[in-house]
Amino acid sequence: MKKLFVILLALSLVGCALRKDVAYYQDIDEKKFTPLPEINSHQVIQVNDILNIKLTSLNPESVAPFSFEGGDGQMRPQQIEVLRLSGYIVDADGFIEYPHIGNIYLKGKTTIEAQNIIKEAVQDEVKNPNVKVSLLNYKFTIQGEVRMPGTYEILEENITLPQALGMAGDLTINGRRDNVTIIRHDGDERIVKRINLTQTDWMDTPFYYVKQNDIIYVEPNNPRVKSAGFIGNVGTVISVFSIILSTVVILSR
Repeated sequence: MKKLFVILLALSLVGCALRKDVAYYQDIDEKKFTPLPEINSHQVIQVNDILNIKLTSLNPESVAPFSFEGGDGQMRPQQIEVLRLSGYIVDADGFIEYPHIGNIYLKGKTTIEAQNIIKEAVQDEVKNPNVKVSLLNYKFTIQGEVRMPGTYEILEENITLPQALGMAGDLTINGRRDNVTIIRHDGDERIVKRINLTQTDWMDTPFYYVKQNDIIYVEPNNPRVKSAGFIGNVGTVISVFSIILSTVVILSR
């Protein structure tokens, strides 16, 4: 009986180790209030981006000559595709061609900065203009140990890393929570950042928000954790049970 207790204790310790490997945000203190960091969540415009520019005014007739008026909010895929065909493409030199204004340089600007630039450009012809700029081809790619890897295209800009992983169905039991890699292009530079999802310090960095064309890679964990006994794997459960039963029989002799 004593030997059986030792075996069960060892198995419980293994179970604790597994929970530590897969649990998120383990250092959160629910009694501690942390102010939100000032992180720029707005997307930076890049070459080949497709922009939806919505120009409005108290005088609708004054904005009519300028452009097709895009939509916002929730839209069907067909509507999004129409918007893309009507959007403004950032050319290789970083310019868009805007009606009645000409070329406007937007490469490297955030969508908020682009709104202010366009607003200033049309002020001579439009009284009290209001400009909304958004990306029509905002996308990111998730690879590795998630349930639904792939490239995701959405209209919402302020997507956080947890939300992006949620869209991919979350990490599988075989995904390393402590070593998620983000590959990001910032101008002419490529930045590689490793995130430990079991902690929360990364939430105060620019990698809390997913940026245009980010690649998120979830590394598989080591074979020991893979074969440790996830309940959903029937074959593994049977194998573990057989080992336990055999051990008990041997020690009982």
